[in-house]
Amino acid sequence: MFDERKTIVVKDGKKLSFEYVPEKLVHREEQMSTLRMLFRPVLEDGRSETAFFTGTVGTGKTATVKRFCADMMRYGSESGIPMNYVIVNCRQRNTESAVVLHILRHFDPGHPDRGFSVPEMLRTLRGQISSKKIRLVIVLDEADILIKKNAVDLIYQLSRFNEEYIGVSASVSLILIAQDYILDSMDTASLSTFKRTNTIRFSKYTRDELRDIITIRADEAIFPGKIREDSIDLIADISAEWGDARIAIDILDKSARKAENKENGEITAEEVREAKAMIYSVVTETKLLDLDMNHRMTLLAISRSIKDKAYVTTGAAEKTYAVVCEEYGETARKHTQFWTYVQNLEKSGLVTTSVRGDPEGGRTTYISLPDIPSKVLSRKLEDIMDL
Repeated sequence: MFDERKTIVVKDGKKLSFEYVPEKLVHREEQMSTLRMLFRPVLEDGRSETAFFTGTVGTGKTATVKRFCADMMRYGSESGIPMNYVIVNCRQRNTESAVVLHILRHFDPGHPDRGFSVPEMLRTLRGQISSKKIRLVIVLDEADILIKKNAVDLIYQLSRFNEEYIGVSASVSLILIAQDYILDSMDTASLSTFKRTNTIRFSKYTRDELRDIITIRADEAIFPGKIREDSIDLIADISAEWGDARIAIDILDKSARKAENKENGEITAEEVREAKAMIYSVVTETKLLDLDMNHRMTLLAISRSIKDKAYVTTGAAEKTYAVVCEEYGETARKHTQFWTYVQNLEKSGLVTTSVRGDPEGGRTTYISLPDIPSKVLSRKLEDIMDL
């Protein structure tokens, strides 16, 4: 069923998983520093602490808390401080009982899933923490799901866990993660334990930040020399629309899988465009059919001249445009009109443009295809135009 051919592109596929957390997270140093400042008393004095992470999908919230908790647990082990943490995905476990059961099973995997109320399970959990003298950090990921289901009382109970004596040097700290700012949705009692100043915000990644993330991930996961620099640039450009590291990593992963089927196993812009199309394609048959002849010839010229490169200059594309016009018996328009066609194609999402410095010190406009291999696009356009 599966090809026995040895992988020639991916040296460690686990490093392309969303679950993988690098030893060092780039461009989240500020958030990590704030976390260390907030949770220092947990390690030093056994106090409890709370924090709230907010930011859109793919901005590193969950990865940051995983890295921080793992680092804190490692420090605790080296310092003789019993530390532990448990992360609960509230989308998967979206009731109070499911959340508490998941936390309890972290210490007692065989705990039955029926027959115990939430207060009973919380008492059992308190006993586990007290007997082990653990400083526990509970992370509720996608906590807004619980709030929407009116499970605010559980958040209150967990945030006040230390108010009932649970043993010397034992404590429970709570971190909430949500895309939206949810503190205003909490009741006054729960909100009283969450300091608004303990909110840690995660902004969308910039294009350059995404490029750094992909470069590091490629170094860890891909064999040397198997991904072009312009392919990394293209992944960064595409994912910058969302500022989402998950999209960038997903494109890298799928590009590598596509490249495995090539003889040389190189990840070029063609594989990147194919990978983007697998995730979300904006180049549809309908859009191509809706184009008039001039825009089709312009797009065909771009796809022919770009080949397996990530970008092509407007000058190179315009030269190919003149050849295409001659091929189809049309008069090539002047530069200004050609540029208007390119801009119209960009508005339709069929191409993207960017202005960058060139080796001679000037500024050059580059054109790129978003999510369709140039060969495939050329063939589709030629089929339409030859009808």
